[in-house]
Amino acid sequence: MRKRISQPDVSQAVPGRPSPVRYDSGRLSPGVTPANSNTRISAATLPRQPQAPVAAAGSNLGLNSDRLRQAMVQRLRSQGVTDERVLNAMSAVPRHLFVDEALASRAYEDAALPIGHSQTISQPWVVARMIAAVCEDRTPTRVLEVGAGCGYQAAVLAQFVREVHSIERIRGLYELAREHLRALRLTTRIRLIYGDGTLGLPGVAPFDAIVVAAAGLAIPQALLTQLAPGGRLIAPEGGSNQRLVLIERTGAASWKRTELEAVRFVPLRAGIQS
Repeated sequence: MRKRISQPDVSQAVPGRPSPVRYDSGRLSPGVTPANSNTRISAATLPRQPQAPVAAAGSNLGLNSDRLRQAMVQRLRSQGVTDERVLNAMSAVPRHLFVDEALASRAYEDAALPIGHSQTISQPWVVARMIAAVCEDRTPTRVLEVGAGCGYQAAVLAQFVREVHSIERIRGLYELAREHLRALRLTTRIRLIYGDGTLGLPGVAPFDAIVVAAAGLAIPQALLTQLAPGGRLIAPEGGSNQRLVLIERTGAASWKRTELEAVRFVPLRAGIQS
């Protein structure tokens, strides 16, 4: 479903903070139920596919990770991801290095996994789907990620995007992401910021693409206004019922909205957490 928005409806303003633009929250199709795990796509929207092979307990995952990543990429292809840039990036980034060692053997399953602080690393399909959607028919040069988490999605973006800015509001996750990105020598290609992602980065904007990794009832107006003309933003939207929405800036005060799959993400929160 597509809607053209000329002047967005503005919800009640919060003093000192830009007012969010409110859209209709996407309702799920009849019979579609999001999975319980955060940042997980509804199983009802995808064809059933075999999981990637799982490393046996006690095995050397380092030796098996290439094979497991390739199996993950093949599964992504079968699930409809066709952008070779995204698939190559997913193949290049060792996801098992971004999760706790106790969960490393599950790193290439199509599942969200806990990373601490009541947050998760998104399932591979969601990462690939969101990046492919904002990059379709274009190669953005400046991308903003809201919700760095453990740093995995930023690492994937940095494989083919020249300039990645990633904001994390939780201090512990910011430090975790920084550690991961340093280990992979990606800190020169990714600018990691500890701050309030709902405000974006007005001093760096405009952005060709914005990827939001948490769900709000409304897309913050600050993020919409930081999109470059023709830029795209993808984010989950909603409360108990969530759906991915893709928004493209079509003018100074107009945006085109497309609703995508049903999902379940952690909530988008303002402010910072030390």
